[in-house]
Amino acid sequence: MTNSDLERVIVRPIDEYNQKLVSYVHPPNWVNPQPADVYDLVVIGAGTAGLVVAAGAAGLDLGLKVALIEKHLMGGDCLNVGCVPSKTIIRSARVVGEILNAKDLGVNIPQHHIDVDFSKVMARMRRIRADISHNDSAERFQNLGVDVFLGSGRFASKNTVEVGDKTLKFKKAVIATGTRPAQLAIPGIEQAGYLTNETVFSLIQRPEHLAVIGGGPIGCELAQAFRRLGCEVVLFHSGSHLLNKEDAEAAEILQKVLISEGIRVVLNSKLEEVVTVTQGKRLYFSSNGHRDSVTVDEILVGAGRSPNVEGLNLESVGVAYDKHQGVKVNDYLQTTNPKIYAAGDICMNWKFTHAADAAARIVIKNMLFSPFGIGRSKLSSLVMPWVTYTDPEIAHVGLSEHEAQKLGIEVTTINIPFSSVDRAIADGEESGFLKIHHKKGSDEIIGATIVASHAGEMISELTTAMVNKIGLSKLSSVIHPYPTQAEAIKKAADTYRRTLLTSNTKKILRFLTKLS
Repeated sequence: MTNSDLERVIVRPIDEYNQKLVSYVHPPNWVNPQPADVYDLVVIGAGTAGLVVAAGAAGLDLGLKVALIEKHLMGGDCLNVGCVPSKTIIRSARVVGEILNAKDLGVNIPQHHIDVDFSKVMARMRRIRADISHNDSAERFQNLGVDVFLGSGRFASKNTVEVGDKTLKFKKAVIATGTRPAQLAIPGIEQAGYLTNETVFSLIQRPEHLAVIGGGPIGCELAQAFRRLGCEVVLFHSGSHLLNKEDAEAAEILQKVLISEGIRVVLNSKLEEVVTVTQGKRLYFSSNGHRDSVTVDEILVGAGRSPNVEGLNLESVGVAYDKHQGVKVNDYLQTTNPKIYAAGDICMNWKFTHAADAAARIVIKNMLFSPFGIGRSKLSSLVMPWVTYTDPEIAHVGLSEHEAQKLGIEVTTINIPFSSVDRAIADGEESGFLKIHHKKGSDEIIGATIVASHAGEMISELTTAMVNKIGLSKLSSVIHPYPTQAEAIKKAADTYRRTLLTSNTKKILRFLTKLS
């Protein structure tokens, strides 16, 4: 493939920041290398999973020949249209949240209207994304010893992959092509046009009225962020409450916050049609038996993902897949072709950057070391935390109480409201809570949920405890700085310890106390 054959990638708006981004993650002057005679490993897809596999394998200093193929932007969703841009604008939105709550903290803001410069918020996001992008750049991975090929990869035979006019012969391969926003079957929406996470970060002007479809993590995060940045927002969700997969009490807290901030939340909604009108885009919908409509400037779809399996020619290498669920893998992340593995969103229910990273490490171990008798790792053995980055954040790890019951595990739940945590009271953040589920009759932690402004920073202590089989008894002996909101974890552990004091134990202690 020559320079002229390389598909040019454009990220809008075309400014200095996006040009810098593209120069790193899909450089227009890139020349694909001459392929090696045979690669020990060929990775298709340079999102988080693909990058970690490629860098990990090349960095083992075993002399492995590694190739990495990417048809669009290296860094995948996380860098370009996911974690990095979303959390950058969420940071700006958090400042607005602080200002909105300033009066309760005794700080009077002089202006009645918060002046948000939307174009500067988005420019800051593009600048930060461009600065970070060097970590995922084609040049950096080339310097790590990886042959980087830009273009669409497809399996051509049982042991070859084609990229343009190049043929790469492999011993092992990894599919890490990720997912894309799913198309919604709403009449008229394609004609009216809509935004997804792949296009919303190209905005330079603030939509005055925004409809967000989907009350999951992406929908809730961006609905709140854009509302705080000055948009009138209506949030549509098909379920009876937001964040169906989260603790119901946690979801209820967030739902009340979003409504209090002026977001119109439409639950049990069915979107029936989208029509282009003079004023913008009109959505017709029904909710709880009532029909209504709303007119907006933009529609943001934050619901549903489709796996990127098209064009890979998976049939030619015996890799089974589903157009809706993605590539089929076993617990070792091996496909139906034992020489080909998969990792990341393309094959996993956990669609998080940190999950893709963890899966990539499993792939490296199982693919490269298990043939030599070193133990294999299982996807099911992972203890996976996740965070919804709203304000407050909702962080979770392990099983919910309902999931534990379905598995026949009896649990006891300890609930520490933040209204009992001194630092949370001082911060004016008493509405959150910490829930820890532990195995009944044991201090073994089964799962936990935290609702707090920085819950994502707190969940790792409980994740560490679960991974290392550290029970509540030992957590009770950990000294937590006072005052911190993480002290709620010690309070929960102390609550468990107090349950060990049976009536008989108390009688003995009282007797011994009297003797002393």
